[in-house]
Amino acid sequence: MFRPPPSLPCALSRRELLLRAGSGFGAVALAWLGAHDGWAMPGPSATGKPGLAPGPAADVPQHRTPPDGHVNPLAPRPPHFAARARSVIWLFLDGGPSHIDLFDPKPALTKLDGQPLPPSVPRPVTAMGRTAHTPLLASKRQFSQHGQSGLWVSDWYPLLARHADELAVIRSCHADGLNHVGSVCQMNTGSILGGKPSLGAWCVYGLGSEADNLPAFVVLADYPEDPPGGGRNWGTGFMPAQYQGTRLREGPQPILHLTPPAGQTAANLRHKLDLLQALNARHQALRPEEDQLAARMAAYELAWRMQRDAPEAIDLASETAATRQLYGLDREETRRLGQCCLLARRLVERGVRFVQIYCGSGSKWDAHRDVEGNHARRCLESDRPFAGLLADLKSRGLLESTLVVWGGEFGRTPMSESGDGRDHNPWGFTVWLAGAHVRPGTYGATDELGLYALEPRVHVRDLHATILHLLGLDHKRLVWPHHGLDERLTGTGGRVLHELVG
Repeated sequence: MFRPPPSLPCALSRRELLLRAGSGFGAVALAWLGAHDGWAMPGPSATGKPGLAPGPAADVPQHRTPPDGHVNPLAPRPPHFAARARSVIWLFLDGGPSHIDLFDPKPALTKLDGQPLPPSVPRPVTAMGRTAHTPLLASKRQFSQHGQSGLWVSDWYPLLARHADELAVIRSCHADGLNHVGSVCQMNTGSILGGKPSLGAWCVYGLGSEADNLPAFVVLADYPEDPPGGGRNWGTGFMPAQYQGTRLREGPQPILHLTPPAGQTAANLRHKLDLLQALNARHQALRPEEDQLAARMAAYELAWRMQRDAPEAIDLASETAATRQLYGLDREETRRLGQCCLLARRLVERGVRFVQIYCGSGSKWDAHRDVEGNHARRCLESDRPFAGLLADLKSRGLLESTLVVWGGEFGRTPMSESGDGRDHNPWGFTVWLAGAHVRPGTYGATDELGLYALEPRVHVRDLHATILHLLGLDHKRLVWPHHGLDERLTGTGGRVLHELVG
């Protein structure tokens, strides 16, 4: 039903205007403090640290509901149950890494090199069409076992292999998309169709932020190109925009419009913002049904604090030479990704909830031709930064509270393309987790050629449900009402991998 806009208020005298505006300054400060501390929300956990409750809380509602407009939507919120992790760093290998050349060795594929798929293996509908009938291509990599878990790792990842006993390698992942746009979208939002909130947005909606002066959800990339689908991969869909990811870019201004305009002092900018917030507070008091204004006021305050404090958070010059070398910042081939990984550590250290790094952004892992040359370059770029990130998080005591996810939108086929490349493979591929007390080892498997996932198969929905579980969120209870439906990241499916998380 159409609802007419509220009537305009009567004109005010100059004295009344000054009185109301002046009173608003204190109200703005009080409102910000209350929202920041989570007033009118469930109290903090028994540990005193929001997001790390020691056990199930009886007063936590059965599902999340959109925050009231008068409360900071990014204020910390307690989890549904005891959390293993406070933050997530997703190392997203854009384009699809070849699992059978990295973590899933296939001796049978070596024996059948150059032969067609056996008649007993169903031929899939592939992205390039003809690939289902092309000869098999054996991996040229040398695999060896590492750590107490005996994890098989390719010689392309010698430094990462040293962390074998920290990796939970899921070999039986599968997804629904066949091309990059839909598959990247599903891995990020749970759907091959655009318009749904991203995983990072769901995490921020469910738990809020512990970073007062930084975005709760940050997106990084080692190349300037966006992944297929662009910003919708870190967008909010039908949720409010305050939960979306903030893309940090290379160059002198990683965050656009972060530097104050020339000639403007911090004091001048603060006075302007105070006046604007006071006028907004007066406007909202007369229109309490317009809850979007509260979110905008909170965004203004965050922007102010970012201008003041974000430059320090993203300044890597303060890191020691040893730390910079650990991430490979002293080498041209690893500098780009090393900077992203080091920045990710600095961000979670400062309370950022979700950091996603697009590694090889622009589908650079998409090896339709020359998989050897392509993956050799990509692994050279990523081995040292990935190993450095795990080592640095562990040495600082952050790996226990940070979940690290490695994987792309799909894997690669055992059938060859162009003679020396591999096509897209959403039917069976590898993702690994580290940190957050996950159990190391190998989970699930693909068939003897590495084409199809075998039981227990792990769908993207299962992976998302497990990530939320490690953050203390029940994927069935984390909902957003939309057009009469309780929308979930995992839809009507998804299961937590309890054999992995305990």
